[in-house]
Amino acid sequence: MRRRIGIAAIVAALLWAFGLSQGVANASVSSAPPATPQIGGSATSGTDGTVEQVRQLTQCGNVMYAVGRFTQVRNPNSTTPIARNNAFAFRAVSPYTVLPWNPNVNGQVDTAACAPDGAILLGGSFTTVGGVAVNNLAKVNATTGAQATFGLHPAGRVAHVEVVRDTAGVQHLLVGGYVAPYLRSANPLTGAADNYTMPAISGTYQYPGVAAHTTRVYNMTVSPNGQAVLMTGVFTSVGGQHHEQVFRLNLTPRAATVSGWTPTELFSHCSTREPFYAQDAAWSTDGSRIFVVSTGLRLYNEPRPPSGQPWGPRTGPCDAAIGYPVTEAPFNGHTWINYTGCDSLFSVAADAETVFIGGHQRWISNNNTCNQVGSGGRAQPGLGEVSPTTGAAQAGPSRGRGLGADDLVRTAAGLWIASDNQANTDSCAGRSSRMGICFLPN
Repeated sequence: MRRRIGIAAIVAALLWAFGLSQGVANASVSSAPPATPQIGGSATSGTDGTVEQVRQLTQCGNVMYAVGRFTQVRNPNSTTPIARNNAFAFRAVSPYTVLPWNPNVNGQVDTAACAPDGAILLGGSFTTVGGVAVNNLAKVNATTGAQATFGLHPAGRVAHVEVVRDTAGVQHLLVGGYVAPYLRSANPLTGAADNYTMPAISGTYQYPGVAAHTTRVYNMTVSPNGQAVLMTGVFTSVGGQHHEQVFRLNLTPRAATVSGWTPTELFSHCSTREPFYAQDAAWSTDGSRIFVVSTGLRLYNEPRPPSGQPWGPRTGPCDAAIGYPVTEAPFNGHTWINYTGCDSLFSVAADAETVFIGGHQRWISNNNTCNQVGSGGRAQPGLGEVSPTTGAAQAGPSRGRGLGADDLVRTAAGLWIASDNQANTDSCAGRSSRMGICFLPN
């Protein structure tokens, strides 16, 4: 039966679709996602303790490499499982089909990068690739997945790898992880030490009631001009400077240097359960702004209201998207902040028109309360869009919440989103069968 839609509803829908409601612009991607590969076969429900996750997406040419924690994938619009352990590849252009590439990694893969010679670099927490012994970092053939010789074997989990070029034009592989020295540089072809000096990183959070967290470098984002990298993680000292949650590394010749850029409001601390809260950062397309997203619930010393009483307006840097200027000096203030209302954000990406924020949030622009929608709050589960200049909400697609969107990648074709299958989460802009991978074209 066809349902009748009243005139008022039609007008409201048109205003939403064309961004005509006062103060709300349109996001820069569409709400019509094509069918893409999915993680998980018929044996994985996401509700039985076997949550599977795509941790990162990396595009090399016309191929997209997806890494994380999973055992099966499926082609678009297919129910047939394909065995893939923790890494697989698919076409980055339609029809987005799964490719034969199969490195068969025996542990979680957190990160992938494109090597200068066309190979793929994988990092995570694993001991074999294709049945061959290796420690947490491997170089593999981009077509077959077969392991190639590589000289770097970190003793602990590798959280992020990135191939960069310093301002003298020399390429380096930056490897960030959980074991000292936490950040190192190597030759991206061989894995040999390349004598490109990294700053000393140390420290963890030692504050009353704050849970212990291991020192680490967790995420990296290279600047548009390729001359700097944002690093998020757990530390209190970088190159002898006080930095917490995020710092900027300048890729100067012979040795990387630490920028004086440091938002001092990130020296405050959120919930005692989540002292590492600023888990991702991104640049504006012109390099003049930096965007940070956070978890954290609330400031760790903020009292709960009496039972039955509402929370007051949000304060501090917790559970929010934050816009900062690029200023080479310590500063406290942000340009703007947009709160979810005590839900976590894990990933951020930006283009010239939109900052995309991903997590397991229910709302955005929800500055006036906690764990419920307040005045000004806007329903935007799993994916939100805000203005790069003001932080104001934009009209745009959302997605299923699950554990949360762990990676956002803005390419020339659109926005790619990496997520998980918790509670059978598979929705992308209202379309189902997008478990673990969502693509929103331009």
